[in-house]
Amino acid sequence: MNIQHVQLRNITKRFPGVLANDRVNFDVRAGEIHALLGENGAGKTTLMKILYGLYQADEGEILINDAPVRIKSPSDAMRQGIGMVHQHFQLVPPFTVTENIALGLRSAREPMLDLDAVGKRLRELASRYGLHVDPHALVWQLAVGQQQRVEILKALYRDAALLILDEPTAVLTPQEVKELFVTLRRLTETGHALIFISHKLHEVMQISDRVTVLRDGRVVGTVATKHTNTKELARMMVGRDVVTSWDKPPVKTDDQILRIEKLSALDDKGLPAVKNLSLDVRAGEIVGIAGVSGNGQRELAETLVGLRRAESGVVSVAGRDLTNHDPADIIAAGVAFIPEERMTMGVIRDFTVQENLILETHAQPPLARKALFDFDKIAAHASQLVREYDVRTPTLDTPVKSLSGGNIQKLILARELSRAPRLLIAAQPTRGVDIGATEYIHKRLIEQRAQGTAILLISEDLDEVLALADRIAVMYEGEIVGVVPPNTPVDQLGLMMAGAKRVSS
Repeated sequence: MNIQHVQLRNITKRFPGVLANDRVNFDVRAGEIHALLGENGAGKTTLMKILYGLYQADEGEILINDAPVRIKSPSDAMRQGIGMVHQHFQLVPPFTVTENIALGLRSAREPMLDLDAVGKRLRELASRYGLHVDPHALVWQLAVGQQQRVEILKALYRDAALLILDEPTAVLTPQEVKELFVTLRRLTETGHALIFISHKLHEVMQISDRVTVLRDGRVVGTVATKHTNTKELARMMVGRDVVTSWDKPPVKTDDQILRIEKLSALDDKGLPAVKNLSLDVRAGEIVGIAGVSGNGQRELAETLVGLRRAESGVVSVAGRDLTNHDPADIIAAGVAFIPEERMTMGVIRDFTVQENLILETHAQPPLARKALFDFDKIAAHASQLVREYDVRTPTLDTPVKSLSGGNIQKLILARELSRAPRLLIAAQPTRGVDIGATEYIHKRLIEQRAQGTAILLISEDLDEVLALADRIAVMYEGEIVGVVPPNTPVDQLGLMMAGAKRVSS
């Protein structure tokens, strides 16, 4: 399909109690990258699901090359030349690259597959667009960046002329981002149209030709990228200026709060995930752990807070050995934890806001007297935290599953920080939350640092680590490959994250 111009006109989509898209106008032309920005809940995903046939608009129309089209399913979208690369890849891990490409396609040798023909065309596409990947490799053996190439190749194999890329850089190293951007530019040079959805403003500035910003389901504006900047885009998204850099006075103490010595732990399959890892965090210091997803970060955090058994090594907090102690002991020792899976580990989704705020302190005075709850004190405590941490909730009795991701994260932050912890382990604290909630969470972490809390920040968002950390420990395949200052060049950090470079501490 030859696509020169795709238009969404006056798209309106309603869900019960929510106007997700309100007369949205958006267009993209062949040979351009049009970025779509907006906070969580702004309507970006809904709009793209309408274009890709996963949702149907209540009002409005889609035009391709000025002709109205009906897109009722992803199959319709693909027939129109529209492909989508999802943030969470739609691949079958035990299959080869070629088998994944062939899935769902008719074969010239039916009922047999013609994998040789698929492999031949696959190599042609890979060469043309610089998407080099072994057609015979099993997908589960590929790095994340290579899996993304397979997703792009899958769309191109189906003759996609318009590609929707949903958060395409979220799990890539800086080097992989550079390679992706080279590929995207090559695609536009061959006449493809690209829609680029991202939270990373500097990447939007780097790769896009135009930017459209949504807020509360409406278009705030569309601007040429060369005529704007990150501050203006952030202001359009949130409706006010957003702080993205923070003043951090030098750490003044050598008071070591967290000490990890030669720690090893296994993953859920019983394989080594954390390998002989040593690290320390001082009072009033943020140590960031940078790394691509799946390099042992989750297992490290769980081992530190008693949710996973250490096979060997020592974890001590303020001089007290807490290795393999249960979570209650670790909480009592002044350790707070923001888990990366907020809905399964951070809250009990069917409990109310009030109940979730007292999960760790419900048996302590003044919230309880002996075996009895003091419900007035509990309500006062919860109300204070909701106000202080700006948790947007209709009532204290609202089930926490009804809140937005950003407000759930604020609730977890309120609960953990209200205990005045000596050590905070924050794992992916802003994953999936919008720029306004991210700014708020960062502000709270910086305030906690100023109060003398030792903070271990585990994040796959390198920008977040660079903005907040006093020192950066890079983790690769379960090991710390170097501890470096935050002014370390991004290219060097990227090499370390990919395991291509080690720095002696």
